[in-house]
Amino acid sequence: MGNRLSKIYTRTGDDGTTGMADGSRVAKDGLRMQAIGEVDELNSMLGIVINKCAAGEVKENLVTIQHDLFNLGGQLAMPDYEILQASRIEWLEQMLDVMNAELTPLKEFILPGGAESASYCHLARAICRRAERALVSLSREESTKPELAAYINRLSDWLFVASRYLNKQQGEQEVYWQSGRIAAYDKQQSSD
Repeated sequence: MGNRLSKIYTRTGDDGTTGMADGSRVAKDGLRMQAIGEVDELNSMLGIVINKCAAGEVKENLVTIQHDLFNLGGQLAMPDYEILQASRIEWLEQMLDVMNAELTPLKEFILPGGAESASYCHLARAICRRAERALVSLSREESTKPELAAYINRLSDWLFVASRYLNKQQGEQEVYWQSGRIAAYDKQQSSD
């Protein structure tokens, strides 16, 4: 492979457009570029999660997911190509099931937090949901492969379970949402 990026700045984007893989130019704020940007931000956030994780299967899976996300972004940049295979969604589901089998069933909503790695994983999940919304918006305007949104949707589930799994690995207790605390606070405020 030769030098793919021999020059980092080109000045061609100064007019608010960017080049696609097929050589066409599109607006930097177009729906396709929004989706690509959200996936890129998610991938960057996963780099932080990886940095905060201890060695193990979660960390290894996150590196694999980063490669999947790069492929997904590539497919968004080259819509006529199929890079991300449906089998990657099945892999995510299998890995999700493995982690989830070691966790206690949820009876309440949990608040994001706990160990540093789990907290960052929760943040990655929120970014993943934003990327999913961008893909949905794009799919309403342009043709996209359904595997892309399905992968991102499943990834947000994977990240939620991974955050719980990381907390368990590090002995952190989950914080359950307590709607009664709000009612008690409101009641106290009204009596003051």
